[in-house]
Amino acid sequence: MADLKTKPTRSSPKAYIKSIDDYKRRKDCIAVMAMMKAITGKQPKMWGSSIVGYGKYNYKYKSGREGSWFITGFASRKRNLTIYIMPGFSKYTTIMKNLGKYKLGVSCLYIKSLDEVDQKRLQELIEKSVADMRSMYECT
Repeated sequence: MADLKTKPTRSSPKAYIKSIDDYKRRKDCIAVMAMMKAITGKQPKMWGSSIVGYGKYNYKYKSGREGSWFITGFASRKRNLTIYIMPGFSKYTTIMKNLGKYKLGVSCLYIKSLDEVDQKRLQELIEKSVADMRSMYECT
């Protein structure tokens, strides 16, 4: 069974943020970084070269595959700021209705800018998802 390529590294999340060329995106990442740190009570860690993650949980699938992953995080991508909501979005439909402009993946919330979303709703979404992860897994 192949190991996950994305693992915690010793790289600096602050250096990663500083390396983002677009001033507005860099400013948004600084705001999300502070929000996630306040919500989780955890220091940010780099996962691979481009994901800032908070906390950690261990999972094991019925297939026997197991690993560790962060409980929430974000990444600056070419087109979007990606926010990782690990439980997915099905439990958060009320929040999502009033969040603003976004696109979804399975556990990824894609936004162009924090200006396009209601930041209080975003904070609520992250808070609830982190609480749900902590109720489902032993998180560190």
